[in-house]
Amino acid sequence: MAVYNDTTLATLTLETRIERAAATLPQTTQTPYFSVYGGRCLVTLLLGEVTTIVQAQACAASWEADPTVGTTNAMCATFDVNGAEAGTLLTVIGPVATAMTAGKSGAVQGPSSPIVVAVGDLEFKTAANNTGATKWSLWYVPLDDGAYILAV
Repeated sequence: MAVYNDTTLATLTLETRIERAAATLPQTTQTPYFSVYGGRCLVTLLLGEVTTIVQAQACAASWEADPTVGTTNAMCATFDVNGAEAGTLLTVIGPVATAMTAGKSGAVQGPSSPIVVAVGDLEFKTAANNTGATKWSLWYVPLDDGAYILAV
């Protein structure tokens, strides 16, 4: 029987992982967090964690794909991160019309539908000027030869 460590199992299941360091929330705008190069990729998991408590006021947050060719489109519906505590886990679970999901410091639902993205930027978007910070990890499978994703 083969023995796998956590990283090996995640790689076999989710493929390549990219980490983006913790950063303050975007302020009433969308901000590129990851960039897709060389071709299409399949995002198998987009997982965030609140690293600094989010200010207690309404703040709709979501993800958008902003392709080099074509029109920006939603990767998920908005989720209110109002007052999210440090340690809160966030995921984009799919399908695209489904809101981003949060779990209170310890567990969160994983994706039900991976998302195909084109060359361009993957942007985290907020609708208010809230304090707080998050860090994000993205797992993906390249669909085209030479395709890859990097953190911005």
